[in-house]
Amino acid sequence: MTEILKINLENMDLSKIRKAAKIIKEGGLVAFPTETVYGLGVDALSPQAVVKIFEAKNRPLNDPLIVHISEREVLFKLAKDIPDIVSKITDEFWPGPLTLVLKKSDIIPDIVTAGLDTVAIRMPANEIALTLIRESKTPIAAPSANLFGRPSPVTAQHVIDDLNGRIDLIIDGGKSLVGVESTVLDLTQEVSSILRPGGVSIERLNEIIGTVNSVRNTKASRRNNRISNGVKIHKQDKILSPGMYPHHYSPKAKVVLVEGNGKTQVERVRNLASRFDLQRC
Repeated sequence: MTEILKINLENMDLSKIRKAAKIIKEGGLVAFPTETVYGLGVDALSPQAVVKIFEAKNRPLNDPLIVHISEREVLFKLAKDIPDIVSKITDEFWPGPLTLVLKKSDIIPDIVTAGLDTVAIRMPANEIALTLIRESKTPIAAPSANLFGRPSPVTAQHVIDDLNGRIDLIIDGGKSLVGVESTVLDLTQEVSSILRPGGVSIERLNEIIGTVNSVRNTKASRRNNRISNGVKIHKQDKILSPGMYPHHYSPKAKVVLVEGNGKTQVERVRNLASRFDLQRC
C-alpha cells in the first residue's frame, strides 16, 4: 500500500518532507501538493525514475512532463538559449502557476520531454512542494497525480482514489488553492504562445510581456524513433505540452446533450436531473 504523510502547510514537519525527499533520491514516486493540483514527482534527471511515472499513470510516452524547480538559477542549467524576457516573466509570475517552455539543455533526459528539443519548467507556489524539491536536491518531474485521462487531483484523497498501491508515498498537504493546472507558455518562437490555458490568464500575460498567441494545435512535426536510456520514444506526432492530448481530463460519467431553447431546455434538464436522483435513491 502507498504510505500517506499528512503535513500542515502552516507548521511543516521537516522530518516528513525529508522522508519523502529520500524516496525521490532513491528513484521512487511521491505525490505532493502544489498550488495548482497535486503532482506525481520523481527525480527529473533519472530516466529510470521518470519511466515509473508513465507506468503508474498509464501515460503515453509521447506526452511530455513539467520539471519543477525551487530556485530560479536552476533554470539556466536545465534550459539554453533563454530569451531576455524570461527574467521579467519570472520576476512577475514565479513562484506561481506558469510553466515556461524553453530549449532544453543536454542534462534533461529525452523521456522527460517526449523526444522534443524543448523542456517545460515551473516553480510552484507551495511551500511543501518547494521544500521537497530543495531537500531532494534535484529538479522534480511531475505531471498531475492521477491516472492518465482522469480529472486532475486537488486533494490527497483524489490521489488515493487513482494511485493507491501504484506509488510509494502521498503527501497530504490539504486542498490545492488554484485547482487547475498551470498555464504553459512557449517562449521558443518569435511570438510567445499559450499551449495550455491555466492559472495565469492570457490577459495578464499580455499586460506583462505584450502580444501572446493562443495556440490550439496539439501536435509538433513528425520525428524519427528515438531511444532514451533504453526507453523507446515512438515515431508519431509529438504533443507540445502536457494537457494537450486529445483525450484528457475525462471524468467517469455519462454525458447527455440537452437540446432546446429557453424554458424548454431548462425543463428538460430538470426532468433528467430528477430521474438521475431517483435512480441514485
